[in-house]
Amino acid sequence: KKLSTDRPKVATRKSSEMALEIINGAVPETIGGSADLTGSNNTKTSQTKNITADDYGQRYVHYGVREHGMAAALNGLTLHGGLIAYGGTFMCFSDYARPAMRLASLMGIRSIFVMTHDSIGLGEDGPTHQPVEHLAALRAIPNHNVFRPADAVETAECWQLAIEQEKTPSTLALTRQNLPAVRNDFVAENLSRQGAYELAAASGDAAVTIFASGSEVEIALAAREALEKHGHPTRVVSVPCFELFDKQSADYRNKTIGNAPIKIAIEAGIRQGWDYFIGTDGIFIGMTGFGASGTIEQLYPHFGITAEATVKAAEARLHGE
Repeated sequence: KKLSTDRPKVATRKSSEMALEIINGAVPETIGGSADLTGSNNTKTSQTKNITADDYGQRYVHYGVREHGMAAALNGLTLHGGLIAYGGTFMCFSDYARPAMRLASLMGIRSIFVMTHDSIGLGEDGPTHQPVEHLAALRAIPNHNVFRPADAVETAECWQLAIEQEKTPSTLALTRQNLPAVRNDFVAENLSRQGAYELAAASGDAAVTIFASGSEVEIALAAREALEKHGHPTRVVSVPCFELFDKQSADYRNKTIGNAPIKIAIEAGIRQGWDYFIGTDGIFIGMTGFGASGTIEQLYPHFGITAEATVKAAEARLHGE
């Protein structure tokens, strides 16, 4: 409720830290850590003091530059029982952690992987550090929830869901860049639990439905506003978790996807997986290759991931071009 009122404009990695500050204070079983990226992953809170060679009674592990070792250690801590273990690194480095992440899914345990810097939005570090195929690759793992929240409210909701899933590991894909609040009206229900939900309704029978996750939800909302002004009723569906959406009833899934003649998905990653929502003839606004080094203000327009590009693609289809 406080987040809906305050509407903080922060990166979801910061929103994650804000959620963890509350969680770690209320849930003493949590043990956090990072693979040499604590300051970037925002995984440390006031309650989590460092575990050292002289003091194993604390709640934070500095794993060093060893993403696979960290993910395996998280699994070991979780298998021990009585603990909720989470660890952070950059999303691109999930490649190194993936074997242990896959085993967490295979074993059916609640390891939690905090993956920040989740797209080209990380900026100048360039294509070696910019995830492109990683969301699709992680979503392909059976029994693995991949959460990509759009703002502070969704981030808190996704953390709640990750902790509740005792037999399913979770990955939280979080931004480096600040994001505006998109959930401005408080509702007691955890909407992210449904995996996808209508965030903004159309003014009439929807001509266009735009699906988006994470940092691209604000782009979808801006595109909707422009299309509505042009006389095209448009709705926006936020999609924080494919896996949870797939578990909803057929009626809910059909209602959420809807029957708008034009369906668009926006995500700063590859298309794979989005045809479930938009069909093979749907419009995808995202990445088709690797990223580039530059500021976020340069990169999103360079790769055509903008509200303007979305509106242009939608109107071209609406006008039969």
